[in-house]
Amino acid sequence: MYCPRHFDAPDRQAMLALIDDAPLATLVVCSENGLQAEHLPMLCSDDGDGRCRLQGHVARANPIWRGALAGVPALAVFHRDSHYVSPGWYPSKREHGKVVPTWNYTVVHVHGVLTAIEDPGWLREFLGRLTARHEAMLESPWRVEDAPPDYIEKMLGAVVGVELTVDRLQGKWKLSQNRPAQDRAGVVAGLATLGTGPAVAMSDVMRAIDEDETGR
Repeated sequence: MYCPRHFDAPDRQAMLALIDDAPLATLVVCSENGLQAEHLPMLCSDDGDGRCRLQGHVARANPIWRGALAGVPALAVFHRDSHYVSPGWYPSKREHGKVVPTWNYTVVHVHGVLTAIEDPGWLREFLGRLTARHEAMLESPWRVEDAPPDYIEKMLGAVVGVELTVDRLQGKWKLSQNRPAQDRAGVVAGLATLGTGPAVAMSDVMRAIDEDETGR
């Protein structure tokens, strides 16, 4: 991923937080049939030694996992905040007019080696954690144990686990850092006038990174 220095992610923790906030990954592997991409929620597990693993699962009928049996290089992409940026929001437009539209976004690329896991015990434990993570927001969380045991056994046989051992994290926070301070403030104000969820989220993350830079 092309990433000028001023767009670098704030730090490793910011990248891990993005993965946790936006866990739907685009998983890309190179197979004998060319590039394959799949979309699946993944959990990040910290090994405690500075390394981490991404874990997920796919349908057994999905061919993407078969290449992973031998351990293949893979890329998982996580997107969170993004929004169109109008040049009309820049004060500099009124000064010289030399402005064009752009798109702001935050994204993390996770590089590593992918392996497939067919062990039923691993799958049951992982799916329990995955479910608990996303059901936690609900008043009455659903648990794997709530379904009939024979049904769960059947479902476990229909999926395969995938685990990405992480070699490298790369994050890009493209948030108008290449524009003057008055233009960045204009973007934040312009986004606020839209009032949509994505616009508010982008204005919030832009404010946060400006405050972080100011505090350094």
